[in-house]
Amino acid sequence: MDDHGRGPDPRPAGGPAAPSEPLAEAEPRPLPYEGVWRFTAAAVDASVPQARHAVRDLLYRQGVPIPDDLAQGLLLIVSELVTNAVRHAAVLSPTLAVEIAVGAEWVRVSVEDSHPYRPTALETDHGRTGGRGLLLVREITREAGGVCDVEHTGNGGKVIWAALPLKPVRLP
Repeated sequence: MDDHGRGPDPRPAGGPAAPSEPLAEAEPRPLPYEGVWRFTAAAVDASVPQARHAVRDLLYRQGVPIPDDLAQGLLLIVSELVTNAVRHAAVLSPTLAVEIAVGAEWVRVSVEDSHPYRPTALETDHGRTGGRGLLLVREITREAGGVCDVEHTGNGGKVIWAALPLKPVRLP
């Protein structure tokens, strides 16, 4: 029994506690800038610059090692995705959610709304102003060596996302 009457003491006399199982290898620790951040905003025009500034400030505050040209492309993607949610989903989705996920080698931005309409990046009439936002998102993402997509959510809405590598990719 130990000094407190709790049964046998598993420690050898006079030594430190013996591990009961072999020590497991330590899990790799995330880099200081890795994480997921999510915020919601009203589906109004003022949310477009607010979302862009919030993402820019987050990347800076977390010390994400993102080249300036890639950061500018990512911020343009944020602006386009939030603008689309404001213009096309606000009737059924008064709020939208912006999520930024940063890994060791990539950054992913997504915008979620409650509207079931799934947009497509269609060629538009070049005489029209507007209507090319998703084409722009797709092109910026492709040039950076990333991927983008639209997915349905469990609540009947959608999430549009783009993931970009943090290291520049040279396309042929």
